[in-house]
Amino acid sequence: MKLDEAESTMQKTVESTQRAFNTIRTGRANASLLDKVMVEYYGTPTSMKSLANISTPDSTTITIQPYDRGTLNLIEKAISMSDVGLTPNNDGSVIRLNIPPLTSDRRKEFVKLAAKYAEEGRVAIRNIRRDALDSIRKQEKASEISEDEAKDQQDKLQKLTDKYSAKIGELLAEKEKDITTV
Repeated sequence: MKLDEAESTMQKTVESTQRAFNTIRTGRANASLLDKVMVEYYGTPTSMKSLANISTPDSTTITIQPYDRGTLNLIEKAISMSDVGLTPNNDGSVIRLNIPPLTSDRRKEFVKLAAKYAEEGRVAIRNIRRDALDSIRKQEKASEISEDEAKDQQDKLQKLTDKYSAKIGELLAEKEKDITTV
């Protein structure tokens, strides 16, 4: 594994962690809360975005307007069965989700969940570093690169690891601020 490969994989890990953070409620309406909700459409799990227009008309409401009215009940059922924790209101053409204000206990739970996602991201980055280090050591052992080059690459790899771990830390701090802000 080369350094540029390791860096791109670490970047993808940070993006994945950001997507995980987006699924955590902050007390404000956000269409990405529904990213993980899958609708059983003709026997196939389908993302909500491909079946409906999702919008946030104000800070406490999410509206879901299906492209096909026949999917309205399927979408409502999928939201009810999901772990989003919101009750859908179906008026026959649009589903509305009212976002209630978060209690302090619920905020604490969401902060813990965000910390868990961040730690998973950091672990993934450390695993990428470990794989890259193994690759560098193999190259050194096979005399493909010199000892100095190997040391250089290991230092660069550690800097990359620190950089992307710090990015996850920044994202976590930002998300915690969003969650705890009333």
